[in-house]
Amino acid sequence: MRIVHVANFYGPHSAAIRSLTQHLGAGYLAAGHEPVFVVPGATDSATQTTYGLVVTVKARRLPGNAGVRVITDVDHVCTLLEELCPDRLEVSDRFTLRSLGWWARGTGVPSVMWSHERIDATLRGLLPGPWPATRMADTWNRATAVRFDHVVCSTMYAREEFERIGWQSATHVPLGVELDLFTPDRHDDELRSRLLGDDSDLLLVMCNRLTRDKRPELAVDTLADLRSRGKRAHLVVLGTGPLEGRMRTLAQQMPITVLGHVSERADVANVMASADLMIAPAIGESFGLAALESLASGTPVVGAASSKLGDIVSGEAGYAVSGGADSFADAVCALLQRPETRRRREARAHATNFPWSRTVATMLAVHGLEATNQAGDSPAHERQLEQTA
Repeated sequence: MRIVHVANFYGPHSAAIRSLTQHLGAGYLAAGHEPVFVVPGATDSATQTTYGLVVTVKARRLPGNAGVRVITDVDHVCTLLEELCPDRLEVSDRFTLRSLGWWARGTGVPSVMWSHERIDATLRGLLPGPWPATRMADTWNRATAVRFDHVVCSTMYAREEFERIGWQSATHVPLGVELDLFTPDRHDDELRSRLLGDDSDLLLVMCNRLTRDKRPELAVDTLADLRSRGKRAHLVVLGTGPLEGRMRTLAQQMPITVLGHVSERADVANVMASADLMIAPAIGESFGLAALESLASGTPVVGAASSKLGDIVSGEAGYAVSGGADSFADAVCALLQRPETRRRREARAHATNFPWSRTVATMLAVHGLEATNQAGDSPAHERQLEQTA
């Protein structure tokens, strides 16, 4: 079967959506299917990768979002889909590309919409004043869900929006983590000492896009609260975005190291495994991938309860808390009361419940496909890949 996945909000720093496409593609290939990914980029192109064909559609950058691009010409995508002849269609964007569900319905192609985020939480983070975010989200979700055969939610948190409107058929498909890359074995005492400096002994890490909805300054406020309690904490910031300049200014006044975008995933894994705790302040978090990678690295997480982190942070692995910096600092202090060996062991153990293999197997079941199917069984497989160039 040829499975075409159209994803928006894609860019050089969008680690979460890139991880999803790469691991889904590799899993679909291993199961004997033919994955194709349609994503926004700087130019039109087609590249054969180890996880499938990647078709790039020229698209504009989204202002203030670290190079993220968005496809807005839906007609062009529909024309491309006519050429690709998918046997199954997946769409990772319920904003600008939701009309692709009607295209699939009209052509008889079974379709799946991925829901990674909560629209109501996103609206509350972006809109000023008392907007009716819940009612607005419910209206949008009803109009979106009817266009697709299946709705897939990467978190139970995201699924709650569809349960609220009575859409009980939404399927929970948890995402995964690279357990071989993000591991406690990457703990590096020399790196840790270099990041801590001479005046700190508690290493905190935050790995977020530096945008307003991710609330990076809450991590800074948590650091300040901890320092006021006598904790010699230092915050390492991984990520880039429109607030990076602000974070670098704060780093001149406080024990903060801003690493910006770190392109090598192994370097990110080294930092995570060498930290004591991760702070994940974003509300309405979509994947929570960075938090999951932190857990896999043996580093517990303190995150916002108003996000997906409640799905993956629990028990000894960390806390999902409500409130502001004082609540985050309380949770950090509570975690530090636990023996380090135990909290690291429990964090890692919790992350092992999220292998990518489970994500792939669940998605194949959603598509009604067996892992033993061969790509050659599909008439679409006979088409030459070059036609998408």
